[in-house]
Amino acid sequence: MSELLVAALTWWVISLSGVLAPGPISAMSVTEGARRGAIAGPLLTAGHAVPEVAMVAALGFGLSRVLGQPVVVGVIGLMGGFVLGWMGWGVVRTARTESLFLEPAAAAPRSDGRSLSRGRLIGTGMLLTVGNPYWLLWWATVGAAYYVTFSRFGVLAIVVVFLAGHLALDLGWNTFLALVVGAGRGRVPDAAYRVALGVCGVSVMAFGAYFIATGLRFLLR
Repeated sequence: MSELLVAALTWWVISLSGVLAPGPISAMSVTEGARRGAIAGPLLTAGHAVPEVAMVAALGFGLSRVLGQPVVVGVIGLMGGFVLGWMGWGVVRTARTESLFLEPAAAAPRSDGRSLSRGRLIGTGMLLTVGNPYWLLWWATVGAAYYVTFSRFGVLAIVVVFLAGHLALDLGWNTFLALVVGAGRGRVPDAAYRVALGVCGVSVMAFGAYFIATGLRFLLR
């Protein structure tokens, strides 16, 4: 039992360091938190959780060996980089005319607006995750190593401590970011909001460029 506790604590600390590091999911939590409120955090995390669950399942079948191939990481990095660049540019364009005060009224007449936007947020969380080459590398190395460690304690340890514990940290941080930013809706001047939105959009584009450069580096090894 003491071995499981030590493994859990170290795993949660390592996971937390990754969660708190600035990344595209964090940037989108801020951007969409300002637009839709605290719900953006859980929705983005739900999208992020889909490939995370799939990854843990795949690790059981030895996928870490495939993900460790530079060509695989490079191609995914390039694809993810272009997707991030496109998304970031869309945010930057929106920032020029977006208004915090118009969003609730504009969304009200559309009965399907909420479900559509939620679906898009979940899809965004998935795209931002699978498009990140370092997410693949992290799971192929650190994640795979800890998967082996927790597999010694059985399936329950993998599901509850390893996977659910990791996702709980993601959920807590993304919700916190969206909640803090969303609390300012209706009290933040449009000009300040547009600047913040633009900064987030540029950040997402920068992550896209970084992913493309990283993907090329892996492909040219």
